[in-house]
Amino acid sequence: MSSRTDPPQITQRNSHPARLLRNESGNALVELVVLVAILGVPLLLGTAEIGLMVYDSIEISNAARVGTAYAMQSSTFASNTSGIVTAAQADASDFGTRLAVTPLVYYACSNNITGTQYTGTNAQANATSACAGGTNHPIQFVQVTTSITITPPIHCPGLPTSFPITSSSVAEVEQ
Repeated sequence: MSSRTDPPQITQRNSHPARLLRNESGNALVELVVLVAILGVPLLLGTAEIGLMVYDSIEISNAARVGTAYAMQSSTFASNTSGIVTAAQADASDFGTRLAVTPLVYYACSNNITGTQYTGTNAQANATSACAGGTNHPIQFVQVTTSITITPPIHCPGLPTSFPITSSSVAEVEQ
């Protein structure tokens, strides 16, 4: 008769949860926390700063479009520079009067609207004489440029302390 022996029991030394913290597996967690503190926080702050800059840039662009939309209603509105400035600054209410708004009314020939721009007190007369002939005629345009220098509330080392933001919008004035 053969005697049968049971195989020896293998016990795991570190099977208890309290013992897991005593071995080296906790080092990875500590390294991860240090890595997140060193790289993650500046990355998060930098992302927030860039996000604020993008938001401000969109607001500045919209203000230029609103000023242009106000001015393009008619020649009367296009000549009302204070109304253009007020409309643009009201749209960018976060910045108010700090927002620089520069309206420009000019004429161009219909056959070459990207060509010569006629500005000043005799702009319409100069454009009319220059655009004469056939179907060529002067067209009135308005261009509104908005600009401001932004200082973000969060500053990350390596990024500038202020950012100049400029936007421009052009439209034909309704006749």
